Amino acid sequence: MVVLQLRFLLVPFLTSVMGAAQYMMQDAALMNYIDRRFLSLEKRLEKCNQDILDYVEEFRDFSKMVLSRLAGLNNYKAEVKSEVENLLTRIERAQRDIDYFGSVTDSNTCIEVHEDLVKQQLFEEAEEKKKLKLMLNASCDHMLAGIKSLKIVKKTGDKHGSWMKDPGKKHTKIYLLNGSVNNVILEFANIMTFMESNHTLKARRVTLPFPWEGTGHIIYQGFLFYHRYGSLNEIIKFNIQKRNTADQMLLPGAGRIPAYQLSPSTKIDLAIDEQGLWAIHAEPETGGNIVITKINHITMAVEHTWDTSCNSKDAEAAFMACNTLYVVYNFPSGGTSRIQCVYDVLDAVNTYEIPVLHFPKRQGSHSTIHYNPKEKQLFAWGDGSQIIYKLHTKQKV
Repeated sequence: MVVLQLRFLLVPFLTSVMGAAQYMMQDAALMNYIDRRFLSLEKRLEKCNQDILDYVEEFRDFSKMVLSRLAGLNNYKAEVKSEVENLLTRIERAQRDIDYFGSVTDSNTCIEVHEDLVKQQLFEEAEEKKKLKLMLNASCDHMLAGIKSLKIVKKTGDKHGSWMKDPGKKHTKIYLLNGSVNNVILEFANIMTFMESNHTLKARRVTLPFPWEGTGHIIYQGFLFYHRYGSLNEIIKFNIQKRNTADQMLLPGAGRIPAYQLSPSTKIDLAIDEQGLWAIHAEPETGGNIVITKINHITMAVEHTWDTSCNSKDAEAAFMACNTLYVVYNFPSGGTSRIQCVYDVLDAVNTYEIPVLHFPKRQGSHSTIHYNPKEKQLFAWGDGSQIIYKLHTKQKV
């Protein structure tokens, strides 16, 4: 009887235990399912975060590319503007030539000389020369007859560079511009300070807002004129004392090829003589011949341009003196520099009767040669040496 009672009591108990176990197994399966779903969600969130990071990185790269393209478009815009101005200048020249040839050629293509037209042409040429003489102050009547001597003042800096005084100021300051691309001028109180062994410690450093290109810069009346690095033909006018950009201009036709074959970093060579500021460059349209431009240093406007017969092949430098261009040639491997092409803008010099003028004693090359009209000397940079050449002059024929 007791066993029977225990059996009746155990059956419901075991039934309830089995039911509880079944529920626990179902809960465990549910928890396992929920856990798998959470892991799946976490992986998807992680992938989503990574996709967002990749998108942000791609967007940054795209932004940089757009900004770079915009900067390139600005440069291209300036170049196109310069090319258009150069094209307009050449169209005007061509139109003048066409008008002239049209006035002396009849409809049957037979050339007939009309005395009135010839007289008119000669009169216009004479008037043009009168205007140029007035503009350039024809009282400047000396020409280079020889290079008497040289003095190596110092040897410092890179192979390429330039150094100079300001011929438009009374002070004796020396300016050193080292390298073909840089943005720091070193200013020395005088040449004795410059010649000292620790000269850089005593120099006043002037930092430019834009670096220069080449070695064809010049200082005149307190301003540095230089070709801006990265531009086709932009010339900057920088106030050294106030340390700011005073003006700028584009030089039509310049900047596409080097001014001198042996100085490839210099596309525009700026020069000073008794008449003021000049620009020297070469153009593909002239067969590589050198072109000189007179620039008003105050307004930064082009006053007149001349196509010369001097070629840039084997040229290393040039300078202006008394309205006359002197081109310096050398050998590609270096040697004795020589002046063998001269061009006078007023035709006051018979260039065919001028002998070849050799630079004295020194073997090597020059990266820049600048004429100082105040001291009548050449300031040159040759293979890292700062050199002064004294000149022998005579009256123009």
